[in-house]
Amino acid sequence: MNQSPPLSNILGAAVFDPNGLPREYYVTQEHQGTEWVQTVFQALSLKALMTSSLQLKGFQSITIRTGEWDAVVVQLKNSYTALLLKRGQWLIDNTTDPAFDDWVRNFEASILRNSDRFQIA
Repeated sequence: MNQSPPLSNILGAAVFDPNGLPREYYVTQEHQGTEWVQTVFQALSLKALMTSSLQLKGFQSITIRTGEWDAVVVQLKNSYTALLLKRGQWLIDNTTDPAFDDWVRNFEASILRNSDRFQIA
């Protein structure tokens, strides 16, 4: 993948604080539910538990796949960004392309705030 994903492939987005608590999230007309935010929260909680008890380092991203959607969570300097994607978009063999990870790391929530496609949930 040599390009960033079009916003049309993103069904929702969430920004979590450094502790893994949701700060803000966005929905679209295609997917107005926020149930996936709870799933991401649980994954971040599990990551925190594993990191502290197993003393793991180097967390970069989490990919959550369901029959309906994919969620990609990337750790940033002071937060986590989670994107809800149309099933099968931007994942190769259950992992994200490094170019996609870079794109998510540089992703600005202001893109969503200024887009007619996304609403704050």
